Amino acid sequence: MAAYHDSDGAEQVPAQDAPPPPAELVALAQAYGVDTRYPGAGGQTVGARTLVAVLGAMGVAAGTPQEAREALERHRAGQRARLLPPCVVVRQGRRAALDVPADARLRVELEDGGSWELPRGHSHWVPGDLPLGRHVLTARSGERTARAALIVVPERLPQLPGRSWGFLAQLYSVLSERSWGMGDLGDLVELARWAGAGLGAGFVQINPLHQALPGAPSDPSPYRPSSRRFADPVHLRVEDVPEYAYLTAEQRQRAEEPARRAARLREEVLGHDALIDRDAIWQLKREALELLHEVPRGPGRQAEYEAYLRREGEWLRRHALWNALAEEHGPDRQHWPKGLRHPDGAQVEQAEKELAERVEFHRWLAWQVDQQLAHAQRAARGAGMPVGLIHDLAVGVHPDGADAWALQDVLADGISVGAPPDAFNAHGQDWGLPPWRPDALAEAGYAPFAELLRATARHAGALRIDHVMGLFRLWWVPKGHPPTEGAYVRYDAEAMLGVLALEAHRAGTAVIGEDLGTVEPGVREELAERGVLGTSVLWFERDWQAGGAILGPDRWRPGCLATLTTHDLPSTAARLSGEHVELRHRLGLLARPLGEEQEQAAAELADWRAELAGLGLLGPDEPLTMPVLYRFLRATPAELVGVWLPDLVGDPRPQNLPGTWDQYPNWRLPVADGSGGPVTLERLATAPAAGLLAQLLALPDFLPGSLPDSARRTPTRAVP
Repeated sequence: MAAYHDSDGAEQVPAQDAPPPPAELVALAQAYGVDTRYPGAGGQTVGARTLVAVLGAMGVAAGTPQEAREALERHRAGQRARLLPPCVVVRQGRRAALDVPADARLRVELEDGGSWELPRGHSHWVPGDLPLGRHVLTARSGERTARAALIVVPERLPQLPGRSWGFLAQLYSVLSERSWGMGDLGDLVELARWAGAGLGAGFVQINPLHQALPGAPSDPSPYRPSSRRFADPVHLRVEDVPEYAYLTAEQRQRAEEPARRAARLREEVLGHDALIDRDAIWQLKREALELLHEVPRGPGRQAEYEAYLRREGEWLRRHALWNALAEEHGPDRQHWPKGLRHPDGAQVEQAEKELAERVEFHRWLAWQVDQQLAHAQRAARGAGMPVGLIHDLAVGVHPDGADAWALQDVLADGISVGAPPDAFNAHGQDWGLPPWRPDALAEAGYAPFAELLRATARHAGALRIDHVMGLFRLWWVPKGHPPTEGAYVRYDAEAMLGVLALEAHRAGTAVIGEDLGTVEPGVREELAERGVLGTSVLWFERDWQAGGAILGPDRWRPGCLATLTTHDLPSTAARLSGEHVELRHRLGLLARPLGEEQEQAAAELADWRAELAGLGLLGPDEPLTMPVLYRFLRATPAELVGVWLPDLVGDPRPQNLPGTWDQYPNWRLPVADGSGGPVTLERLATAPAAGLLAQLLALPDFLPGSLPDSARRTPTRAVP
């Protein structure tokens, strides 16, 4: 049977405006949760070639009409033959119906070791009073027996203890005088203590600390990591490892040499405009940490380490083994010996024995990072922060990294996550991250997803989930296709949200979803119903159904983190000066002439001046400044108000400029003042704007129309 072709018969990747795919292919795609149309001008049809590639990534051959028909029949037959779905997720307090034969006997083996026998009947129900947890459901009908994961989850996620404000920081950019050339977990402790005890902040939100892909030059983006499950040891404060105190004189002398070279790296960044060099920093830290690994541990420390190894189990074994293999063969597993390319490969056991010392070193590194993360959260809470640290979970992982190797059976091979074309990007986006396979994830009882959440939330007061819409659907771009030729693949949102709710409940962690950009109708409502906070950025909060009118503070949603900017957007200083437009012009990123872009930016600021003046937050002769804008955020009902840390010193530079790679130093800039001079954490703590903002944001709850005169006219001096 001939393969699917475009209208001209050429076997090539078609444009999405190709003729509609055949009915059997559409039915097969829909059976596997693949949308065959996506929003656009009148709705766009997904091409046949794209559907074939997406289905192929789920192990479904559909390259010809006959293959598609046969695959659809196999799928339907398989569904009919199943006694149980691969995984059952139910909310505690709600009965859930099960479609099983009338004679089926059901039994639940509880997570804690108990069991429940469920009554037989024509309609089988999972009772609503089962305890929370990951249980096992067994069904027996005649000679057939089936087992499935049964996950009982809370109705809602944990909620915040109350309204608060805090800092948004890219940790690597916050260098202290003690760091080794980039901000580290010791600096995070100092930042949290100063913000909490000194300013009354309720939280510090930081960039993902996931482990980066090794190699030089490494990818500096924290959103394309090797592993989301384990944090990167480059963030360690070497001197805070307890064994540092027990170095012998000879070892200490050897450890001081990388420390001296690190001091020069720090001075280059702070005093000579050098970029943050993670590769050089990690080389020095690894040298020092290998010395510390040689120091014998006391019996108490050893017991703690062994407890950590038991807790992390197979996840840590695979992670440490991948790191050892990557040292030996490079990070791209396609260049490894064939028997090592899968964690269950024929040569893996032997390689693990041969690399035992390096595997052990990487296990020990993971333990050190876990300990310092725990200490940072304790320090934040000890400083009076009701939330403490907000950690960030990236949407995916690097296709060549540790997680992609360890979890390849539940990730889609040959697929990258991205975004379809929209009003902001006509070419779509390809993020280079392999997505979960929804079918394989369900068959695994969502255990890989649960473990990821558990690890990320363990030392967090709240968890930010990047591109939270991915719990519902993701735009899959097949390898070799442009981003315009992808398709939305749907996930079981009830299951994904349920697993998130259970793990957040167990960790006592609130969740913030990054829901900026194109959001499917109903998604924000569903997230709010389950207790997931959203993200609201001041410049985007407009009523687009009413000509783009600015939303007054009373129209903002309470359940959100309200901010002026993010790591992907211009800084507040740049927006107020217009420098963000000039930067994009210099780099050739503007879609329109410079004058038009500047006029639009000026008109946006004029709109905001009028809005703030109408609310009584800005006098007729007062300039539009950063404190005034934060005062507006404080007037909204938002549960969290986030202050971009570089705003304290007027840093005009974005930390990341989407659409650039080597044209701009993304993810490598220290916090700087308005003139571009790097600013240490010690200097940040003395910035006049810090005290001013703390005063503004600590005001009692108020409505915009009822501000006391003293609060309304707090001096609005510009940030230095």
